[in-house]
Amino acid sequence: MTGGLKDGETEEEFLHSPFIRKQGNIYKPNNKDMDNDSLNEKTMEDVHTKEIDLVNRDPKHINDDVVKVEFEDVIAEPAGTYSFDGVWKASFTTFTVTKYWCYRLLTALVGIPLALIWGIFFAILSFLHIWAVVPCVKSYLIEIHCVSRVFSICVHTFCDPFFEAMGKCLSSIRVRMTKEV
Repeated sequence: MTGGLKDGETEEEFLHSPFIRKQGNIYKPNNKDMDNDSLNEKTMEDVHTKEIDLVNRDPKHINDDVVKVEFEDVIAEPAGTYSFDGVWKASFTTFTVTKYWCYRLLTALVGIPLALIWGIFFAILSFLHIWAVVPCVKSYLIEIHCVSRVFSICVHTFCDPFFEAMGKCLSSIRVRMTKEV
């Protein structure tokens, strides 16, 4: 079985390497420039796995204007009406810690079920869009194209001569405004 191996390949590497066609990976047939040397871990990666950024959890800034709820955004004391410094610090700490832990508890209890519900919802929405909405719109556009051609022929056949004749009849009318004193 070593007769089909290239130089430097062992039989074990040959048995466990992915099948590569001459024009590219079988899962990416349009990639014709790909050869065995350029195959890396990224092409072997599963399409459903994605690196999750645990630091920046809103990279597209979806919630920038909605949920900016810091202590200063909710509670503020105008000049001349200050509470005791200790009360202000304790209020800040209480607000911040309570918001932090309530959010964490709510996400722990409700986050995963809601993620499941939203995943199902967007899967159904994607399914309907891909398999129902787009084909209906494309079908409508194809059918309306035929109707529009027939309508255009009817307009040019029946309406154009009538309006051209009316235009010629009415084109000789002149309106002159004179001011009588």
